[in-house]
Amino acid sequence: MTLAVLAVGSTVARADEAAARKWIADEFQPSTLSKEQQLAEMKWFIQAAATLRARGISQINVVSETITTHSYESKQLAAAFGEITGIKVHHDIIQEGDVVEKLQTSMQSGRSIYDGWISDSDLIGTHYRYGVILPLSDYMQGAGRAYTNPGLDLKDFIGTKFTTAPDGKLYQLPDQQFANLYWFRADWFARTDLQQKFSAKYGYPLGVPLNWTAYEDIANFFTNDVKILDGKPVYGHMDYGKKDPSLGWRFTDAWLSMAGAADKGLPNGLPVDEWGIRVAADRCTPVGASVERGGATNSPAAVFALTKYIDWMKRFAPPAALGMTFSEAGPVPAQGQVAQQLFWYTAFTADMTRPGLPVVNADGTPKWRMAPGAHGPYWQEGMQNGYQDVGSWTFFKSTPPDRLAAAWLYAQFITSKTVSLKKSIVGLTFIRDSDIRSEYFTRNAARYGGLIEFYRSPARVAWTPTGTNVPDYPKLAQLWWQNVATAVTGERTPQAAMDNLAAQMDQVMARLQRAGMSHCAPRLNPKESPAKWLGKSAAPWAKLADERPRGETVAYDTLLQAWKEGRVR
Repeated sequence: MTLAVLAVGSTVARADEAAARKWIADEFQPSTLSKEQQLAEMKWFIQAAATLRARGISQINVVSETITTHSYESKQLAAAFGEITGIKVHHDIIQEGDVVEKLQTSMQSGRSIYDGWISDSDLIGTHYRYGVILPLSDYMQGAGRAYTNPGLDLKDFIGTKFTTAPDGKLYQLPDQQFANLYWFRADWFARTDLQQKFSAKYGYPLGVPLNWTAYEDIANFFTNDVKILDGKPVYGHMDYGKKDPSLGWRFTDAWLSMAGAADKGLPNGLPVDEWGIRVAADRCTPVGASVERGGATNSPAAVFALTKYIDWMKRFAPPAALGMTFSEAGPVPAQGQVAQQLFWYTAFTADMTRPGLPVVNADGTPKWRMAPGAHGPYWQEGMQNGYQDVGSWTFFKSTPPDRLAAAWLYAQFITSKTVSLKKSIVGLTFIRDSDIRSEYFTRNAARYGGLIEFYRSPARVAWTPTGTNVPDYPKLAQLWWQNVATAVTGERTPQAAMDNLAAQMDQVMARLQRAGMSHCAPRLNPKESPAKWLGKSAAPWAKLADERPRGETVAYDTLLQAWKEGRVR
């Protein structure tokens, strides 16, 4: 019997090796590995998969959200894995909100709907506290050791610090990353006539805004002074405001920290993070979100952030923006009528560089550029600059061991050096430093509007995902869009909306405190006068006398040179 299995296995292995050679030649180019190194890596996957196939594993089910990178994985890489290893992959692509909902259902039931998940690292605090997600550090050294690629090279991943919990263990493996940066029409900003008009009115140069005052001035300038360019109305700002779960991401993706609501600290403010949640001295136990408990969710800086979001959208964005969701608003700047966008995800880069777009030159280079987002008046040096999404492989402890091993193989396959550079070219959501610094992106950097320079610079470490202060991302995240929407519609003032949000967050954390968690359950501070907490040396920050300092800008070329020299600015 043993000899028969080996004979069948060896025959399949030869067939799989032929498939690997075909995929390496036809699809997995360019790569940071030579073709010989790629084939050696694929041979390891063939051998590891053969063991699982002999145990009856013929297919697995995984899921991820809808972005270009994951579509490529679902259509191309899943097929490649199936042909090379003999294990078929059903890689579902669904909306991000649905991923979170299904993940939450699996956590509550104790049984995973999928064998593997690509889920945002924003849930790292949730995974650590509930104890149902598999710590990959343990798995790679234990039960999963035989199924862990010797060429995985974790040190090459740029996002593992975001997927590491307070216990120092890696819980998720990054699959794709993208930041929210500032986007602007460099061709318009370079026009001498517009430069002269702007500086004459505002007293400083038209350039990349360093603070929110400058962003507001530029938004007003293009919407109300320039008004028409190339025969079409132009707008100085773009955003979205429909009452929809995606409205919550607009805020939990570090909008409050961009205003300066959190404490200093990277990757997230401590003890108060960008959601406004304070943790105790152990840096792990949540003690409150409201100012009354030492949090900052309804602090002056947070209220300022919400106020500006609404004000700018209503005054400077296309009228349709108020009724748009995240996915509907994303393509609008590519249509050629938006001058700048402060909160712009680099995941849209691939779609923004397509030939024939109004924002792309005839030679394929972009008319736009990206840069760090401007800061609000409460922001100080050493604070988180903005958000970076890190979609990461996540596995439940309850997944049957052989199916878990097969899903782990697939996760490593689509993040391997054999395929990661090509995947980076398709989706522009980098996970490996070796890909970012590859000869391909050195040669083609000009086609990506500053993205390559940003990811090669020290600036990238200040753009970070939701941190470990958040004890239950699914339960708390849904509160944001519901409350923000009431301020957008005018049902509540920004202050009242944030007061209600903070109170509801405290209520959820109180329930978590009563229910208990495997690690670091919330333990709320008693309510006290906000005056005890509001101050000038730490969050929650007291209200500034002047929330509109003089506008400041920087020339884009100066910023780019700083990145090349290893400086943030």
